[in-house]
This record gives sequence, C-alpha cells and structure tokens, in this order.
Amino acid sequence: MIMPRGAGQLLLPANPWFIAFSLLIGLMLDMVPLGRWPAMPDFLAIVLVFWNVHQPRRVGVGWAFLFGLLIDVHHGALLGQHALAYSLLGFGAVALHRRLLWFSVPVQAVHVLPLFVMTHAVSLLLRLLVGGMWPGWALLAAPLFEAALWPVASVLLLAPQRRAPDRDKHRPL
Repeated sequence: MIMPRGAGQLLLPANPWFIAFSLLIGLMLDMVPLGRWPAMPDFLAIVLVFWNVHQPRRVGVGWAFLFGLLIDVHHGALLGQHALAYSLLGFGAVALHRRLLWFSVPVQAVHVLPLFVMTHAVSLLLRLLVGGMWPGWALLAAPLFEAALWPVASVLLLAPQRRAPDRDKHRPL
C-alpha cells in the first residue's frame, strides 16, 4: 500500500470514545462566553473538519448537522443557520478527505481555509437575510485563526493514535 507523503508513520485505529470526547470538548469551547468577539475561532468547526477528513465514515454530515442545531439553540440564532453551515462544511471536508491526506499539515491548513471561509460566509449571509446586524470586518479574521489552529488540532487529535516507537529491529511495523 502506498502511504501518503504527509503520513510519517502508521496510526492505530481511532477510538470512537475519543472522537466523541473531542467533539464534546469542541462544543463546550464554543459555548464558553468569551465576549462574543466576532473573530473568535469556531473550535467545533475545526474538530468537525478534522474528523470528517480523518474518519469520514464515523463522523459525517449528519453529525455536523446535529452539532449545528445544538449551536443554534445555544446561541439563540436562527434555527438551522449553523446547521446548514456545518453541513456544508462537513460535505466539503468529506469531499476533500482523500486528496487532503496526501499533503503535509501546513499545506492542509491552506486547503481547509476555503471551507472555513465558506462556513462563515453562509452563516453571515443567513444572519443578514433575516435582518441581523453586521458583526464587523473582524469576522474575516476568524477563518484565518481556524486555519492557523489546524496544525495544533492535528497534533492533539492524532496523538492517541500514534504508535509507540518499536525497539524491536526485526519487526517492520
């Protein structure tokens, strides 16, 4: 089997409990009231994209929709605003997942940046269509922060799957 260039080693299978735990941590980080600064990165979106890229059969568009509804209810936003944005984000991530894994992590961050921009654009467009206020130009920085956090998310979320260095010189794996 040919391994992607970005993969330095074989990974253990992802634990479903760890996936669920990381999604709940992302949800809780989005629910923390940090003053509602418009450029605050969407941690749940980062975790959703990560698992949609690395485990598309376990975390798909349906989970993105469900978490979007939870964020809508928590923020008191138009019901379905974040659900639609997260569903499109999940679809885009699943569509890119095979190609994205061939690149190194910094190049992956550049490739997921348009997904984050699209998510914020859809959410903003829906907010403005129903008569919401313009949040300001600082909103343009949020996708940049999310793309900048992609390498950090990759290191943290792949850490439990990394194999310990094998000291046996006679075993290839």
